[in-house]
Amino acid sequence: MMIAFLNSTAFTALGTPTTWAEVFGFVSGAWCVYLVGRQSILNWPIGIANNLVWILLFATAGLYADSGLQVVYIVLAVWGWSNWARGRDEDALPVTGTNTTEWSVLAVVGVAAVIGLTALLEVATNSTVAFWDATTTVLSLLATWGQAKKRWESWLLWIVADLIYIPLYLHKGLTLTALLYAGFLLLCIRGLVAWRRSMAVERQLVEVQ
Repeated sequence: MMIAFLNSTAFTALGTPTTWAEVFGFVSGAWCVYLVGRQSILNWPIGIANNLVWILLFATAGLYADSGLQVVYIVLAVWGWSNWARGRDEDALPVTGTNTTEWSVLAVVGVAAVIGLTALLEVATNSTVAFWDATTTVLSLLATWGQAKKRWESWLLWIVADLIYIPLYLHKGLTLTALLYAGFLLLCIRGLVAWRRSMAVERQLVEVQ
């Protein structure tokens, strides 16, 4: 009954029906990204709620990798939530950069994952956008890993992913979700600036000490 409700039309804009799942995904997704930019630990439970809604939304739209990705997001969210919650406030996980070794590993894993996932989607599903679905999936996973570790470059990966997601969702008729990701893009830029500023402040405090 709940699935039927989420798949039902909330409203129609410009001739395109928008489901309640897309509406809830819009609200919870925007709220989550805003909280990440503010380094609020509440981003993790809000993000998990968003993932649960989007499992249904993306599967219905034929974006199978994106749908399956939400399950992985939930696992990573639990890990990230634990990382951010460690210790007292003064011992909170600081914003840091990604080192050369990490970038090398991420690059190799990322390319291999895109190739493998694209091949899997082409064989196992009827996806018409297998490569782009795989690319955004891998970028999002790498960005979530960086977010959980509070690497400021995670925002760069989110920005690249969003620039692909926007036309992809428009192509799939998910107009509201495309608009959401346009908003995500702005929030990611804001988050990038905020995290870079936070890292600079933390460095100054270390130098003073």
